[in-house]
Amino acid sequence: MSRYDMISADEALAIVKSVVRPLPAEPVATTDADGRLLAEDVVSPEDVPPFRASTVDGFAVIAVDTSPTRQVVHEITAGAVGQSSIQPGTVARIMTGAPVPDGADAVVMIEHTAVQDGRMVVERGVRSGENIRPIGVDVARGDVVLRRGTALGPADIGLLMTLGFTEVSCYRRPVVAVLSTGDEIVEPWEPVPPGAVRDSNRYALMSAVREAGGIAVSVGHARDDRVLQSRLVRQGIESADVLLTSGGVSVGDRDYIKPALEELGKVHFGRIAFRPGMPLTFAEIGERVAFGLPGNPVSSLVTFEVFVRPALRIMQGDAQSERPRVEVELEHDFRLAGDRLEYHRVMVRWVDGRLVARSTGLQLSSRLMSMVGHNGMVIIQPGSGTVVAGQRLPAILTGPVL
Repeated sequence: MSRYDMISADEALAIVKSVVRPLPAEPVATTDADGRLLAEDVVSPEDVPPFRASTVDGFAVIAVDTSPTRQVVHEITAGAVGQSSIQPGTVARIMTGAPVPDGADAVVMIEHTAVQDGRMVVERGVRSGENIRPIGVDVARGDVVLRRGTALGPADIGLLMTLGFTEVSCYRRPVVAVLSTGDEIVEPWEPVPPGAVRDSNRYALMSAVREAGGIAVSVGHARDDRVLQSRLVRQGIESADVLLTSGGVSVGDRDYIKPALEELGKVHFGRIAFRPGMPLTFAEIGERVAFGLPGNPVSSLVTFEVFVRPALRIMQGDAQSERPRVEVELEHDFRLAGDRLEYHRVMVRWVDGRLVARSTGLQLSSRLMSMVGHNGMVIIQPGSGTVVAGQRLPAILTGPVL
C-alpha cells in the first residue's frame, strides 16, 4: 500500500507548473538559435529599408513629368554606392532593390517603356510612389519586432540577420539526466537472457527530451540495488536541471526511487489517478526537479508527454507549454477500463472538415506499438465505460494532422 495519496492529473500538472521556472538567459549565436525561445524583446535599431528602394526593374521617373521622351542619365543597380539624382526630362535605369535617385518619386516597369538612342518613352503612366518601397516600410526603427518567449523559426532568424543581430539572448535549454532501473534490463546490443528485456525507456525518453528542446544526458542503468540507485539518483540530480528515472516507483519491495528522492528533497506526489502511469512521482530538490516515471514503456512516454514536457517547455520560457487541445469525433467504439482518467492513443485525421480519431489498438502499457504513428491522445473521463462512434471528446495533438 502506497503512503502517497492519489491526486488527479490536473492537480499533478498544476503542482509541476507551480514549481518549475524559466531558466536563466544565455547569449546564443543567431545561426544556432533555431527553436530557441527569446529571453527578451528584440527592438529594431534601424529602418528597413534604410533608403527608398525600387520594387521592379525599370526607370526611376518624376511622375508628373510629361516630357514625350526623356534622357537616360544614370543606371542604378542593387547595392549601388552614392546617391544619384534626376531632373525633369531625365530618368534613371534602375534595378529591383536599388536605391531610388533624388528627385524621382515613381518607377515605371521596364515592360511599360521603350528606349531608343539613349532616350526613354513612357508607354503607361505611373502615380507618385508607385513601385517604390519607402524608408522603414518593412521595419521602422524602434519597432519591437520579436517578443520575449518567441520560439525562433526560419523567418525570425532571417529578420534577426536583416537587422544585424548575430547573437540573441535566449532561455537556457534544460539539461535532463535520464536513468533506467531494473534487474531485468539489458542494453539493446547485449544478449537477452530469459526473463530480461532490452532498455527502451532510457533511449525513448532521451529522444523525447531532445524533441522538447532539452539536452539529454544518460546516467546509465541501475540494478535493483538501493545503494546503487540512490548514488545514481544523486549523481543525476547534481549533473542536470531535471532528473528522469524509469521504473522503481511502485510499491514493491525493490522499488527504491521514491526513498532516494525523499532523502534529497521534497516529494510532491507519488500517485495520480491516470492511465497509463499511476505511480508517477515528482520531487523538488533545491532548484532542480525529478520525475520518477513508471517502468512500462508506454506509461513512461505518456507521463513524459503530459507532465514532463510542459515542465521542460516552461524552463525554456514557453508560455504555451502544453500541446494544442482540440475536440475530435470517434471513428469507432472505444473500450475502456474506466477506473481512472485515460489518455487513449489515437490517429487523428481530417474527414470532410471534421477531426476524426481512430484508436491505435490495444492500449497495454507495455505495447509501444500503441504509440508508434500516433498523433494524438483522446482524454476519457473515468467511469465512461464504452465510448461510442460519433461521440466527441477532447484530445491533445502530439503531431501534425493530415
